[in-house]
Parts: sequence; C-alpha cells; structure tokens
Amino acid sequence: MPHSPGVYRYYDSEGTVIYVGKAKDLNKRVAQYFTDPSRLTAKTRVLVSKIADVQYSVVDTEADALLLENNLIKQYKPRYNILLKDSKTYPWICVTADEFPKVFLTRKLVRNGSRYFGPYSSVMHAKALLEFFRANYPIRSCNYKITSDAVLRHKFRPCLDFHLGRCRGCCVGGISQQDYSAMIEEIVRLLGGGVNEILRKYRAAMSEAAERLDYETAQFYKERIDALQQHYSKSIITSAGDRDVDVFSLVFDGPEGFGNFMRIRGGAIIQSLNLGFRMNIEEDQASVLSEFIAEIRSKFGALGREVIVPFMPDVKMEGVDFRIPVRGDKLALLELSAKNAREYRFNSLRQREHTNPDEYRAAVLEELRKAIGMKELPVHMECFDNSNIQGTYPVASCVVFRNGEPSKKDYRKFKIKTVVGANDYASMKEVVNRRYSRMLAENPDDLPQLVVIDGGKGQLDFAWQALCELGIQDRLTVIGLAKRLEEVIRVGDPYPMFIDRNSQALKLLQRIRDEAHRFGITFHRSLRSKGAVQSALRGIKGVGEQTEQRLLMHFGSVARIAAASREDLSALVGPSLADRILEQLNTNE
Repeated sequence: MPHSPGVYRYYDSEGTVIYVGKAKDLNKRVAQYFTDPSRLTAKTRVLVSKIADVQYSVVDTEADALLLENNLIKQYKPRYNILLKDSKTYPWICVTADEFPKVFLTRKLVRNGSRYFGPYSSVMHAKALLEFFRANYPIRSCNYKITSDAVLRHKFRPCLDFHLGRCRGCCVGGISQQDYSAMIEEIVRLLGGGVNEILRKYRAAMSEAAERLDYETAQFYKERIDALQQHYSKSIITSAGDRDVDVFSLVFDGPEGFGNFMRIRGGAIIQSLNLGFRMNIEEDQASVLSEFIAEIRSKFGALGREVIVPFMPDVKMEGVDFRIPVRGDKLALLELSAKNAREYRFNSLRQREHTNPDEYRAAVLEELRKAIGMKELPVHMECFDNSNIQGTYPVASCVVFRNGEPSKKDYRKFKIKTVVGANDYASMKEVVNRRYSRMLAENPDDLPQLVVIDGGKGQLDFAWQALCELGIQDRLTVIGLAKRLEEVIRVGDPYPMFIDRNSQALKLLQRIRDEAHRFGITFHRSLRSKGAVQSALRGIKGVGEQTEQRLLMHFGSVARIAAASREDLSALVGPSLADRILEQLNTNE
C-alpha cells in the first residue's frame, strides 16, 4: 500500500464491507492491524480474524479522507464501524426560491433552490421563530404560486390574513416585490445569526428618524428593537459578543458516546444538534470526535474558522483552527455544549427504560459502579435502616435489589435484641452481624456486591466493624448514604463523595434507601400498634391472650370495648371482669 492519505475498506469472505477506516499513511495504518496481535483489543482481534480482502482509495489530504470515510460508512453501513444513532428527523426552516418567497417549517430537504436553516433540535424553538417572524414581518402563509404576471391578471383574491393585517397582500399588489424581498432578506439574516447587525441598523434608523422629528418612524424601529431583544435574549450568549464559532463536545459512557454541536454566529446560537455514537470496536476519543465533525460537515457544510473542542481530533483541516479553551468566554461555551451532551445522554437512558428495560438497568448499574469505584457490577445490593422512637420498639430492615429491581422475597426485618435504648450505631452493628453471619452459614456464595447503610459516618463505621468481625470486608463494598445532602460516605475516606444529582446512579441509591426506610417504618408501626393494644388490655387483671382476642374479634377495637355497655361485656367475660375492663379503659382514656 502507498504511504499516502486515504481510506481503506475491509471485506469478509462473502465480499461484504465490514469496516471502513481513514489514514494519514495507508501503509503504516493498515499494517498496525496485522503486525502484532497482542497490541490489539479483543474486539479488534475479532474484526481482523474476519478480514478476507482489503481495498483502498488514495486522496490528497487527511480532511478529504475523513469526508470520504464518512460517506462510505453511510453507503455500506459496516458492522464494525461507529454506529451513528440519529434516527430522529430534525425540523428545518425553509425559505423558498419563489418571486414572493414563503417561510415555513419542514422535515424534508428538497434541492430546488430553496434555502434551508437548521436543523433545530427543538421543534418548539423552530415554531417560536416562525411565530416571531409572522408577528413582525407581514409575509404570506398561503400556498399559491404568486408571480408578478399573476398579480397583474388579478388571478387571486385576498385572504383573511390580509384583512387582519398579518399579510401585506402580495397576491393583489399590496406590496412591491422589492419591499417584500427586503423583509425576506432580513429574516434570512436573522436565521443566519445576524441579529446584532440588524439591531445596529435599527438603532441608527431610529436615531435618524428622531433627529428629523419623524417620531412615528422612530417608534416603529423602537418596537422592532424591543421585539428582537426580547425574542433573542434567551439565545444570545452575551459574554461571547459578536463571536462566530463552532463548538463540539463529547460525553462517553462505556461503548457509547453522546455529542453536542452548537453553531454560534454574532453571539447567537443558530444551530444545535445532538448525536449519539456506538463503538463496535475500541476507538480512541480523538477518532470519535473526527467522525462527529465529519457528520456535522456533511449536514451543515464547512465549519467556521474557529472551532472549540474538548480535545484535539486526529485529523487536521485546512483553514480550521481547533482550540481547547482553559478559561473565559470560550470555556463557558464549551461547558454549555457539554451540558447539552450530558442532558442528551440522560434522556437517552430514560428512553431505554421503556423501550429496552434490561439494557437500561445494565447501563444504570454500570454508571453506579463507576461512580463508587467498584470492581464488580452491583447486581446484588442490600440496604439497612434503623427505626425507633426514643429507644422504644427498636427495629431494623434490610431490603434487597437484584439487577436494579426490588427482590421483595429477600427482604428481612429485625427486632433489636442486644441493644438497650436509642443507640443507632450499636443497633446497626448488631443487624449487619446477624444478617451476614446467617448468610455465611446458609448461602455464602450469595453475598451482595454492594451494601448501603442509611446514615452517616457513625452508622457506616459500626457496620464496617461487623463485616470485619465476620471476615468478609474484602468481599463486598459498603457505603453510607446521608440524606441531608445525599452524600456518599466511604470507609476510610474523610471526605464525602457527591454523585451528580441528575444521574440515574444516585436515583437508584435513593430508591433503595427509601425502600428500606418504608419497609422499616411499616414494621415499626406494626409493633407499636400491637404494643398499644397489649398495654391497654393485657394490663387488666384477668385478661389473657384468649380473652383479648375474643373481645377484639367481637368489638373490633379497644375504643369500642371502652364504649360498650356493661351488659354486652358481661355476656362475653362475666360481670366482675366487665366492671374491671370498663373502669380501667375509661380511666386510661
């Protein structure tokens, strides 16, 4: 192979393209796949084992190779290339090439001379732009083929928009083609990010009109300025001034990448797009960024001269200055783009919860594993919680989650046996010791990968002591989850760890913690209710367990027993005991 830039294609034994790659030096790049297999990852070795033939195309520059690779991937859809997840059809704003152009929303691009702006990741934003244009520029919304000749022949009748003042009536000669085109060109400049240019033009026209005492014209321009500022205040990055830049950001999650692109012209975001990538073989981040840039170039055309990126792509492009900001306005723009990428990742995971729940749960568990720094995936999780009121009726609960879902048959509840009074720390140690000593005796292979303690450092330390006494502290990970700030506390770490509040990993921890609290509180209330009944009836001389059950079965509650007549009670327990019950209950009440 030549030592030239180009694109190579790998074929399997059936003649199907299975991988397309780019290279600055075809000879050196392709040789890397075959010289030392030990340097390849497992997935790449599988790819190499299926290669039966190689073909290549030579180009002039790296940038040409990147664009050709992008086109060939779309054409062949190779199995082992990065899979672009862009199933959504994004809306565009179209300005037709008619004599009296229309401006409308569409999801189809027709190459008939019309101008397209977008795509817009939010259809609401695109519709808001159209509403702004129609409120401030009286252009037509009809579908007639309006020409100057048709207007002279009086072919059309004015519609309701003309009578309401929402259209100047170009169909009946209400506005000249020159004035109508001026409105359209102003809309085109706004769509292209020229809002600051138009604001300067309007301010100059307003001042000029005011100087010649034409206050009606000055007021017209003032209203236009106010409308533009009000509408574009949310999209103008004020700190960026009149800067024209393109911004790329990428967030990685295992074999997946989530990217955001923003095009800023005149300080306003005029285009924004989110794309997802799935790597079928291991790809370095610089290569994924290059694929992202190539896809954006194929959609939006050439990039601006200045492009902000989180790291350098593996391809250089003539006339494009890639920059990694470290502070200031450019860093703020990159952080805004990264925020969009993270939000796109979050929404993609949420959608999988309904479309593919197994894949969603696996992704959440992987996110939790990385956040805590575990070696194993927390497929089996257990959470402990204590419940008591000033030391009375002390209980504890243990809830179990398997594969991110509650396993209610494995839930356990405990009465505290060895601790006297309100001592949450000692109670936690007792419960953890009882739970895992029994598990070691009955099923030692079913230990959880992750143990969550509902509480702070004190509860966590005592739970850790129990695990150390059992000798299993190295077989599982234990953390504490403090409710006030939702901070994760780790053994031996003096500083708490904060997981992103919007992450599904933290939401899973909160869910298992809340479930342990609910289960423990339910058990505690049950014991407390039984204790209240026992103290009210069992404390009466002559009332035993069977008498208590007979009375409750007949009357339904202690309150009804206290309100019963002497005759009704005497029929069940005799007159002397009936007198004692009524006297005791009414005295207590």
